[in-house]
This record gives sequence, C-alpha cells and structure tokens, in this order.
Amino acid sequence: MRNAKVLLAAGIAVGLTLAAAGTMLFAQPYTFHGSLIDPPVAAADFALTDQNGQPFHLSDQKGRVALIFFGYTNCPDVCPTTLTQFKKIRAQLGQGADRVEFVFITVDPQRDTPDRLRDYLAGFDPTFIGLTGSLPDLEAAYHQYGVYQAIPAPEPDYTVDHTTRIYAIDRRGNLRLTYTIDTAAEDMAQDVQQLLTRN
Repeated sequence: MRNAKVLLAAGIAVGLTLAAAGTMLFAQPYTFHGSLIDPPVAAADFALTDQNGQPFHLSDQKGRVALIFFGYTNCPDVCPTTLTQFKKIRAQLGQGADRVEFVFITVDPQRDTPDRLRDYLAGFDPTFIGLTGSLPDLEAAYHQYGVYQAIPAPEPDYTVDHTTRIYAIDRRGNLRLTYTIDTAAEDMAQDVQQLLTRN
C-alpha cells in the first residue's frame, strides 16, 4: 500500500513538473524574424493614389497590418521576387490575409502609371495595392521611410537604384519590423500572424 502511495505521489510530481515545463515553453515570448523596432514608432503617414485612381492614406489602414515595399514594374529581379514572396505570405495567412494590406509603392513614377501598376500587380495578386503620386508626395514618402531612389538619365530600358527593405506596420499604425528581401516568406507570415493577434 505504501509503495502505491509513493508511486502515486511520484506520478503527480512528474505530471506537475511536465505541466510547469509546458506552461513555461508556451509562455516564452515570441521572437520576430525581422529587425524589430522596439519601442515601436508611429509609421509616417502618406497620401498617394492607388492603381484604380483612388486616394490611399496609410492612416486609414489602422486595424490592419500592412507590408510595404518600394519598387517598380520594370524591375528585372528584386521587385518581382518580393511580390512573389508577398503572394506566398498571403496564401499562408489563410483567412487572416483579409486583414493584411500588401502595398507596392513605385520608385519609377515616370513609367508606373495607375494602369501600368494595375496590370502588373494583377499578375501576382489583384488584391495587392500599387501606389503612385506626384513627385513631391512620393519623395516625401521615400524620405519618411529612409528609401534611397535614383533614376539615371532616361534611356529606353533604364533601371532604378532603390532600397529593397520590406516594412511591416502593425494594427495600431506603428512601424514594427523591417526585413531584408532574403527573409523567408514563412518567417514573415509567422510575424504577421503575431502582429494580427496583438492590440
């Protein structure tokens, strides 16, 4: 009888230990994959025009997560690769994707008209938002996000030098993370899911 009580007590102790370990495991703070901005800072607002000719203000997106990339439609490599990443992230988010905006801001306003942006983004996902605007408005957005953009002397097939980081804005309108373009889509999707669960 005594042995049974000892075994029962030992079993309870082991169970409590495992439960405590499990609680500690699940209570571990989430580690983001991008460069975390902590404390977060309010994302600079901007007013541009989307591919359907409608005004777009970043401040109107509060309550949603936004992933922002600055690129151009004639880009031979980085931009289509990033938009392919966006497409993968959207697919991995499932129903949560409806609360995420994927935003592509042109660094080549001379060629990236709203029509051009609409046709280009439709090849990746028609829900993606393409933005252009007046040069002063675009330059203000570049400056606010530390984006480098340089267009050489116009030639038929000129390329644009530009910053290639991805910016994540949380539901409160704070700039929370930035990513290099080689960050895995799976990792960014996990981060976005975390941002969707936080107030």
